[in-house]
Amino acid sequence: MHPVVPYVLAALLFGIGLYGVLVRRNLLLLLMAVELLLNAANLILVTADVSTVGVPRSGSVFALFVIVLAAAEVGVGLALILQLYRLRQTVAVDRIDTPAEESAPFGPAANAAAVPTEAAVPTEEAR
Repeated sequence: MHPVVPYVLAALLFGIGLYGVLVRRNLLLLLMAVELLLNAANLILVTADVSTVGVPRSGSVFALFVIVLAAAEVGVGLALILQLYRLRQTVAVDRIDTPAEESAPFGPAANAAAVPTEAAVPTEEAR
């Protein structure tokens, strides 16, 4: 097979992944788009490794490192997405920038009710 075909396929995968990163608003779909970007890089590394002659085979080793990096990224990314969903009840990118005090069941907003106000504290005159 001619090496141009995998390069074109990798460019197509990279383009779809880049489109997904720029357009998607859901964090899970954004994570999948990043995976497409990493898979396109893997395809380029392996194709370059196979198509070059007389060079030590190092593209497969780099591809293995990218696969390990992608696995770690998925693990950490999904953990962050799950925690964000527990706190905000959404994984939409547009709604992430809202303050956590509005949607969190605990924090400064919840603690405000527990702090006594001046009216609740007896003064010297009331004793």
